[in-house]
Amino acid sequence: MSDKTYEYDVLVIGSGAAGISAALKAKQQGLDVLVVDKEPYLGGTTAVSGGWLWVPGNKQGVAEGDTREEAETYIRALAGESYDPDAVGTFLDLVPEALDFFENDADVEFHYPETAPDYQMDTPGARKSGRALTVKKADGRMLKKNRLRVQPYLHTYTVFGYMPEIGPDIATFIKANRSAKAFLYVTKRLVRTWAERGLFRRAFTRTNGNALMTRMLASAGAMDIPMWTGTKVTEVLKDEDGVVNGAVITGPRSGTVRARYGVVIAAGGFSGNARLRTQAFGHDPRGDNHFTPTIGHQGDSYFLAEPHGGVLDTRPHQPASWGPVTVWKNLRGQDRIFPHLRAFGLPGLIAVNRKGERFANESYSYHDFGVEMIKEDAGERDTFGWIVADRKAMHTYGIGYAKPWPLPAWYYKKVGYLVEGSSVAELAAKIYVPATALRDTLEEFNADAALGRDVKFKRGSNWFHHFKGDMEHKPNPNLAPIDKAPYYAVKIQMGDLGTYAGLSVNGRSEVVASTGEGVPGLYAVGTAAVSVFGGGYPGYGANIGPAMVFGYQVGRDIAAHAAERAGGLQPAASRNGGR
Repeated sequence: MSDKTYEYDVLVIGSGAAGISAALKAKQQGLDVLVVDKEPYLGGTTAVSGGWLWVPGNKQGVAEGDTREEAETYIRALAGESYDPDAVGTFLDLVPEALDFFENDADVEFHYPETAPDYQMDTPGARKSGRALTVKKADGRMLKKNRLRVQPYLHTYTVFGYMPEIGPDIATFIKANRSAKAFLYVTKRLVRTWAERGLFRRAFTRTNGNALMTRMLASAGAMDIPMWTGTKVTEVLKDEDGVVNGAVITGPRSGTVRARYGVVIAAGGFSGNARLRTQAFGHDPRGDNHFTPTIGHQGDSYFLAEPHGGVLDTRPHQPASWGPVTVWKNLRGQDRIFPHLRAFGLPGLIAVNRKGERFANESYSYHDFGVEMIKEDAGERDTFGWIVADRKAMHTYGIGYAKPWPLPAWYYKKVGYLVEGSSVAELAAKIYVPATALRDTLEEFNADAALGRDVKFKRGSNWFHHFKGDMEHKPNPNLAPIDKAPYYAVKIQMGDLGTYAGLSVNGRSEVVASTGEGVPGLYAVGTAAVSVFGGGYPGYGANIGPAMVFGYQVGRDIAAHAAERAGGLQPAASRNGGR
């Protein structure tokens, strides 16, 4: 490590949506900002995400008649005893001005979809649209010299390198083997993607979370915000008055960063750290029963704040936003992971437990399905289940990473992702579930599915379920009998999209020490901080929405907080123990 010192007003640790939001707003106000990220790429987990924001009170929702009371009612129902009215109030207060900043001052072009249902549509206060928004496609060339610095897509989640957008784009991809028009649409996008990758190393078209980070990072570049990758923060520093004012960094530019207004921790959660998972994840007491697709979530946020009194707030009734995953090794022996965020809701697929029985509504959100999966395996050594489908479903939709006809299934079987059986009994034997139970499960499900209903779990009974399914499939977008051999299965285990437990923070997003007081000059946003939703997952973008809103807040207020300290005013105390 060198003894070089770098002088800035604000240091932001982490380059995902939360960190860049703080950096953009702080820079807009004339502050000198530095962003550092330990990863080789910019964008963090946001860049591999769906790129949605759940932000009630946006202009579309207001125009459609959504009210603050409805939003509060819905969040309260999902949070239960973990509900924090002050934190929720702050979030809802900030949404309109934060979105106005991103659209008008940071060149982020949002798309307001006609339909984007809340995840629990049967809960009071839920709405079919007006709360979740996404970002328009972006052209990577807007990044200029940073074009190749954005975190690439999670390869297993792309269609041969192209990442379909949630909505009409992905719906068209699903129909590519049944519609000449859809096939042509998909072919054009794939050929263009491959050509650009061959000529320019990466395709220009960016979608979903990659588009969001492309737009935000392009704005950061235009504002001349330095963004150093491969740069790890090893220690956060304080001055003689106990105010955080910098950090020690290692990497290509090692030394000390002085940040006279403060340090913003936006380095993600801890789901990639086995030791912290054993403390917070009830299903993972040994640290070997959880698999995360997140980028860089090794607990750095907590470890940097802990020496200054930072504490891990585990009050959310769910410590993470769950997402079932499949893990395997490719032919080269490399680890691969696929998050199952949508496939469960398609017709002709169900999930069963180790007994060969259904245990939850497969059209639940990935988070809510994960909650049920953890409950189902409580007391077991491992948390897992199986997606089961037949030839029709495999031929039409595929199963997650395993693509449908006309692509052959041999590769997916060879690497161990996909299991095939010529009969229900053979499949049951290969996945070690009782054949009689699996047969009974299918017979019960098939009888209902033929009528377009699911008496046992009410799958396919609301707008959100249908949104996850095949809207052109009748009589129910989520249901079809599973009765044509051969039969297929894919193993699912527990993963996440980010932690909900996190550093305790107050209403200003300052890290709260064990004393209950805010640590002056030290902030935490995004999944580094405890979730505002108390363990509930309200809808598309439940991680990114608050990340950008609270990141904006910190960037807006960090200089004012420093001025308060200079004037002898005390930082805000913790609100009911933190957020």
